[in-house]
Amino acid sequence: MRSSFGAAALFRLAAAAAACAMPVQAGAACLRGINLAGAEFGEGRGTYGKDYIYPSAGTIAYFAGKGFNAVRLPFKWERLQPRLGRGFDKAERARLAETVRALRDAGMTVILDPHDYARYGGQPIGSAAVPDSAFADFWRRLAGDYRDDGGVQFGLMNEPHDVPATQWLASANAAIAAIRETGAKNLVLVPGTAWTGAHSWEEERDGGANGTVMLGIRDPADNHAYEVHQYLDTDFSGKAGACERVDDAVKALERFTDWLKRNGKRGFLGEFGGSAEPACLDGLARMTALVGSQGAVWTGWTYWAAGDWWPADEPLNIQPAEGRDRPQLAALAAGGPLPTGAAACPSLP
Repeated sequence: MRSSFGAAALFRLAAAAAACAMPVQAGAACLRGINLAGAEFGEGRGTYGKDYIYPSAGTIAYFAGKGFNAVRLPFKWERLQPRLGRGFDKAERARLAETVRALRDAGMTVILDPHDYARYGGQPIGSAAVPDSAFADFWRRLAGDYRDDGGVQFGLMNEPHDVPATQWLASANAAIAAIRETGAKNLVLVPGTAWTGAHSWEEERDGGANGTVMLGIRDPADNHAYEVHQYLDTDFSGKAGACERVDDAVKALERFTDWLKRNGKRGFLGEFGGSAEPACLDGLARMTALVGSQGAVWTGWTYWAAGDWWPADEPLNIQPAEGRDRPQLAALAAGGPLPTGAAACPSLP
């Protein structure tokens, strides 16, 4: 593990501090983005403005101005669709649509992220309480709202866990079939189970390994990528400020990159993050550099996290503090901008 920056890394960070303010060219196929947390906050349906919030115009403008060209937008399935199989809540649907429109107007790709861990009201998808048909219905309705905008991508679900890979595969395929039935050709981001960790992608477990089972994805439009998450702390959870397993995390992404190449697939790094400690900054730079150097198989990355209500003392937070940039911004830029253009990036419609 690297515990501090060398001279070369410090020079690269200094140069990148200015570069991170340079906007990424609008319409770039490869994504360097941010998770803007807030709409998934709170328990149950909650009250808007009290229990949860969508990103403000100021936050959107800040990250667009810093060169981020994508936002992964977490929200709660239960708020958008209070009753399974029924229509969306009008007010919540409008809030989501307004936020997507603001992000698109800022030139950013939007990744819709139902942030429910393969649950609805605490019950797992694929159970009698939340059958695959209910998950498919949700995505049929959501895809119908955004099928005409190729700049909106569909993240099927945040971090499924404690669900066998075989069960999750059936749920994912049901949702993808429903999406394509609407005529939507948008890119679909497919996570695995077990929190979709890159480090455990090929590990055998009850229900099989993600790296084997999830090859069974069936997409009539053949426009999907596999989403993984990878943190740098001891248990790869992202809960700690220290980054004690930088080398292991980078190796996990290298192994996943090899898996993508072997199987002719595309990948997306939906969550990763670290504190302002030197080891973390080094790890962030190495991870973004790896993804950026493998544009043939990676569609991009979104850092976790920022947001208007994200706690100021949260170590991984890169929401500006009292108008000041967080140190992680320079580390992300140190990895270099993702390559752009059809020759450098996976094909996106």
